[in-house]
Amino acid sequence: MNAGTGILNVWEQGDLVTRGVLLLLLCMSLASWIVMFMKSLNLAAQTRESKQIEAFWHAKDFTQGVALLAAHPDSPYLALAMEGEKAARHIGAQHDNTQHALHEGFDFSDWLTRSLQNGIDDATSDLQSGLGILASAGSTAPFIGLFGTVWGIYHALMAIGLAGQASLDKVAGPIGESLIMTALGLAVAIPAVLGYNAIVRANKKVLSRLSRFAHDLHAYFLTGARVGNIKKSGDH
Repeated sequence: MNAGTGILNVWEQGDLVTRGVLLLLLCMSLASWIVMFMKSLNLAAQTRESKQIEAFWHAKDFTQGVALLAAHPDSPYLALAMEGEKAARHIGAQHDNTQHALHEGFDFSDWLTRSLQNGIDDATSDLQSGLGILASAGSTAPFIGLFGTVWGIYHALMAIGLAGQASLDKVAGPIGESLIMTALGLAVAIPAVLGYNAIVRANKKVLSRLSRFAHDLHAYFLTGARVGNIKKSGDH
């Protein structure tokens, strides 16, 4: 693509509206790629952290297991374990408290379930952060590019009107520039849509692992054993 027909020429020959559309598409593209890069790093970290789960369950006690998870301070698995422990301590403390409390209508299982669900909700919120940017870029970038195309065609028609004839040299440049705007809109939207779909699928896997971990924690705090261990004990 040479300087006469490329993006540089669109910028040099374009008016304020054309340049504004180019800048907007550029910002949307940068924001999308930054979000995809950051979310990829986060998901890779989540995958590494999930490998500590079995080590957690094979620890000699809960404190040692938490210490293993603490190698990743931002781990949602660590947050869930701490939420469960906090709920268990809170209920245990209330057993010795003669004062009536607002939560005393809940039994231990309900209170623990609610606390663990709050932890999962926080993790879900963190996982979904930034997806709105990708969704917005994927849905609006083609229309922004189309607006640039329409604006370019408008300038082509104005050039024809001023020249009094529809010669190729009068319309080729503006039409070519307008088509570039369409291509740029698609170039911003397609990666954003693909990235959004990939991240949503990866987030579902992370949330599935978190839900299983929360279920095992629930069983542990209620019975002192993981679900799998309970089943094995019942077989004997």
